[in-house]
Amino acid sequence: MKGAALFIAIFALALLIVPMIALNFETPAVNSTQTQIYRPGQEQDGGIQPEATQPGGAPEGETGETETVQAEAEAEPENGASSGSTSEHGVLSFNILNESTGRVETVALRDFVRGAVASEMPVSFHPEALKAQAVAAHTFALHNHMVQLENPDPALKGADFSADPANMLVYTTEERAKAFYGDNGDIYWDRICTAADSVVNYIMEYEDEPIVAAYHAISAGQTEDASNIWTGSAPYLQASDSEGDLLAPDYETQVTLPRETVEQAILAAYPEAQLPQNPENWFAGIQRSQSGYIIQVDVGGADLHGKDIRALFGLRSHNVDISYIPSGDCFSFQVFGYGHGVGLSQYGADFLARQGYTFDEILRNYYTGVTLKQIVPESVV
Repeated sequence: MKGAALFIAIFALALLIVPMIALNFETPAVNSTQTQIYRPGQEQDGGIQPEATQPGGAPEGETGETETVQAEAEAEPENGASSGSTSEHGVLSFNILNESTGRVETVALRDFVRGAVASEMPVSFHPEALKAQAVAAHTFALHNHMVQLENPDPALKGADFSADPANMLVYTTEERAKAFYGDNGDIYWDRICTAADSVVNYIMEYEDEPIVAAYHAISAGQTEDASNIWTGSAPYLQASDSEGDLLAPDYETQVTLPRETVEQAILAAYPEAQLPQNPENWFAGIQRSQSGYIIQVDVGGADLHGKDIRALFGLRSHNVDISYIPSGDCFSFQVFGYGHGVGLSQYGADFLARQGYTFDEILRNYYTGVTLKQIVPESVV
């Protein structure tokens, strides 16, 4: 495949093995006290590939009878590729390894895109945000399909990627989604289908290849450059403004851990660490990216990345302020955002949509220099 080959190969392999970045940090790795600091609306937990918000639900102040805002029957980009701009790539179905049953299932493209939106984004989000999510999920799946054609992973048993429809991870079925939505199942499913079907033929490409369309729940006001997270780089995954995330539910959270718990966690994971006698010096030399995410920290001589800190203490993000509180003999982790911060921010996308952005404008905000194209098959089943 063209461009950023090392980055794409390593990133795709990580996604498929783990499986597909099912990084669920809802349960902290160690015992902690977590305080929700900023909560203007209902929380949408994250952790779905690639670190998405939990589906369903309505923001606080909206009832379950959320009025459905109908999307256009067929969406057209405002300032992007026209309907005549086509891709040489595209499939009518994906082979998906069901993580619950262990069987490989063939899922029609339309059904996958619908189910991906239902799994990855709250149905109460603006239709243009739902469309952007649909294009991102479709593109990501197509990229994985192409990776498996070139370098099959035996663990996938011939599938393009894995998913857990029963638990609404990566994608889900109409039946499961309606059961999740309860009394509003038909209304919410129609809302999802209207948005997903209007963009089902669209994908994003960079240098004529489907991109690694990473996404996450909430950035810290600016998304992260992929090169600060993963090996290699992708020119389309650069830092981008996403100020709407500052208004997201639980944009800021706090985790408080006893000093002893922090010490035990560090030494268990990094036995070579030599922690200073003064706990205030345990996390030293912190370096951050331009977006504020920790990219390097010295922990008792162990050179760690912010994502290591996040995993170690079950934090929602590695954009975090760390401080020792002598009076309580504990550490405070002030966390901003939710997820790795790369690519599309889902809450940011919803904010932009409510400011009048169309789905293609949202995508161009988060994926630098990509081209929106339609897949070759003109009839999607």
